Amino acid sequence: MLVLVAPGQGAQTPGFLTPWLDLPGALDRVQGWSDAIGLDLAHYGTKADADEIRDTAVAQPLLVAAGLLSAEALGSPAVGAVAGHSVGEITAAAYAGVLSETEALKFVRTRGLAMAEAAAVTETGMSAVLGGDRDVVVAHLEKLGLTPANINGAGQIVAAGTMEQLAALEADKPEGSMKVVALKVAGAFHTHHMVPAVDKLAEAAQALSPADPALKYVSNKDGLVVTTGADVVARLVGQVANPVRWDLCMETFAELGVTGIIELSPGGTLTGLAKRALKGVPSVALKTPDDLEKAAALVAELTA
Repeated sequence: MLVLVAPGQGAQTPGFLTPWLDLPGALDRVQGWSDAIGLDLAHYGTKADADEIRDTAVAQPLLVAAGLLSAEALGSPAVGAVAGHSVGEITAAAYAGVLSETEALKFVRTRGLAMAEAAAVTETGMSAVLGGDRDVVVAHLEKLGLTPANINGAGQIVAAGTMEQLAALEADKPEGSMKVVALKVAGAFHTHHMVPAVDKLAEAAQALSPADPALKYVSNKDGLVVTTGADVVARLVGQVANPVRWDLCMETFAELGVTGIIELSPGGTLTGLAKRALKGVPSVALKTPDDLEKAAALVAELTA
């Protein structure tokens, strides 16, 4: 079974959208989305620097746009399940037919703005802890007042909290961990710091007309397969203030019988985790359109 995954915030790099806009019709689609949400996605995806696209209000719609462009470029492979990491869940929801592309972009624009506003209240951030026993790392983070905001599996847990708390983590790493890496995000996402954003997303969700997923949709909340559009949207609303359990998502992929994984643009992070947690499962990360040929070869291999 082929699983399609969409990356979360921090995967973006300056200019990463440039080669995707060279595909037929891509620029027109992006310009239409830009008009719909009042944000020049083409500019930010091609000309903006790292600091500009680190802005939560910019990064999130940019990532969803890139994911949707790369999904379109894939054609129509026989995907058995879909999931996204954090904001990537919105990309996954659009791919699964729960939301239209325009609904997804409008919703993620609201999400990015609301989370940026919540993040501005207190100076916060996120850092990845690499290595170490999960229970030991989680206990250490909680001792420092940090939240294990992303439990990603494959020896990676992302801590979130104030900059002072993160500095304390850098100075006092959990026993058994290899290193702590600051992430390119502008807030403590998936923690209590994001609670103010939940109400705004709940209000925005009332304007949506979600359909039930057309394929298996695996949720960050608990790794469960969600079968109704209303449940998908409810989880998208609440997830901004709750931890991402990507480890449980990968466990579900294994239970479903995953035989291949394709990560939408800007790919690399989730396939990296899968190579360690789902050993032997082939994967392709769509970093540029040049990777589409590898993805097609994987699909052909799985369907042979």
